[in-house]
Amino acid sequence: MPRVSQDHLDARRRQILDGARVCFGRYGYEGATVRRLEEATQLSRGAIFHHFRDKESLFLALAEDDAARMADVVAQQGLVQVMRDLLAGRSQHPADWLGTRLEVSRRLRTDPEFRARWAERSEQLTTATRKRLSWQRQAGNLRDDISIDVLAAYLELVLEGLVSHLSMGLPADDLEPVLDLVEESVRRHRGLGRA
Repeated sequence: MPRVSQDHLDARRRQILDGARVCFGRYGYEGATVRRLEEATQLSRGAIFHHFRDKESLFLALAEDDAARMADVVAQQGLVQVMRDLLAGRSQHPADWLGTRLEVSRRLRTDPEFRARWAERSEQLTTATRKRLSWQRQAGNLRDDISIDVLAAYLELVLEGLVSHLSMGLPADDLEPVLDLVEESVRRHRGLGRA
């Protein structure tokens, strides 16, 4: 029997994740039936569940994949850049990503077992944000009167608010200046006397 290459397995996994992102974004976790997952991925249930143990494992892998992509942007450019990318539609699969992100939020609120499993995986984004903030502080670019933990929580809260705003379909054309304000609020201002 011929062996399947790792590149083929990786491509198949990516195909499943991309299709599942669309399906979960459109129908939510409960509405993403196996039949709908098959249609969205264009693969059989056997092929899907060869790569993922069950629907929850697939959903967690998808959410984890999104968090890893965000963490990469955070490490290079900061959490505000993730928000700018969402506004500009430059993030991969912006509408489907929002649907998945909202589904994660809903399940965190309503499913203690999911919350426990997600906690193990979600630390990546928070860690990347704290590292980036620490690096910015060491470079003298970040205000030093507020702890890194508070600044990270602040930025994560703004991100969640932006996600909520966008998911409700509210206008986003005028939000770039808001993100400018958020970015400015965490910067260190040199040479300015206090009034």
